[in-house]
Amino acid sequence: MFSPGGGQPPRQPEFDLNQILGRLSGIFGGTGGRLGGGNLVILVLALAALIVIVWAAFGVYTISPGENASLRLFGSVQGDPKTDEGLDWWWPAPVGNRDVLLVTETRRMELGFRSNDAAVITPFLEEALMISGDLNIVDVQMVVQYRISNLNNFLFNVDDPGEPIRGIPDGRPDGRTLKDGAEAALRLVVGQRSIDDVLVRGREEVETDTRERLQAILDEYRAGVEIISVQLQDVKAPEEVRDAFDDVLRGRQERETRINQALAYEADIIPRARGEAQRIIEASEAFKRARIETATGEAQRFEAVLAEYNSSPQVTRQRLYLEALENVLPGVSKIIVDPDTDPVLILGQDGSVIPAPIGPNP
Repeated sequence: MFSPGGGQPPRQPEFDLNQILGRLSGIFGGTGGRLGGGNLVILVLALAALIVIVWAAFGVYTISPGENASLRLFGSVQGDPKTDEGLDWWWPAPVGNRDVLLVTETRRMELGFRSNDAAVITPFLEEALMISGDLNIVDVQMVVQYRISNLNNFLFNVDDPGEPIRGIPDGRPDGRTLKDGAEAALRLVVGQRSIDDVLVRGREEVETDTRERLQAILDEYRAGVEIISVQLQDVKAPEEVRDAFDDVLRGRQERETRINQALAYEADIIPRARGEAQRIIEASEAFKRARIETATGEAQRFEAVLAEYNSSPQVTRQRLYLEALENVLPGVSKIIVDPDTDPVLILGQDGSVIPAPIGPNP
């Protein structure tokens, strides 16, 4: 709000009670002679009360969901914005003013291009072309999403000329203030990075840093604007060198593809190789345990035979000899002539030992 200059004549009040009474006296002059002076005064006061009531009725307003109301009295902001939903009342003009706006709405600003309802995009190169940190020129198009965080600050803290091309009236900080702040933040961030970071590798970091820097600028202005997100749209090299940059990008994409394929092969072959190695290890462990158990059993059997041999060597030697003979000629009847034994032994088909009948040797 700006006060009028000192050289200008004072503004005439919009509500002049003396002038209205004079007009009413002229209108009801004839009637006043018949009704008398007292009745005329009563009629004028009743009419004045009706006017006041009608004027006060214009102070009723509604706050819908998601809206805030900023209240002014004689041009001065009164307290924090009202957030309570429903009907309310405030002094109507010219005593008071109210501004009711939707503050939860996500608004959008385009930088480096403009689009219309038919999705036709018009580039704005004076906004989009900027120099990267490695002295390359890059064409950056960006979208800023924001909302109102404080209605009083949004309406009265920044004297902005507005931006008619986006339909932003003057006095709102989301006009030139937001556009210039976003452009300054983006140019600063891009100017600190190589063109590869902006085109390929660091797009998310560029978006995050730009949003933080833009929010810091608006907070310094106390603009009452909260930046929700900053999104890079079309980031490319200038038209004159775009083919060369596209070749470089295709080469990098091919490299990334080969690396991903190698990583996928590694992720497939290594687990299978580890599984095969584990299987071989477990098979070796099982073979080792089997050989140890077998050797242990053989040793125990040998120790048992040795104990029997120590107790009766002749019987044990003869039993071992018969068992070995049965292993060599299984299932066959055998006659064993032992000069040290009498009579001769006969080994049956089932491996049993049968003493031979007493008599001459056959």
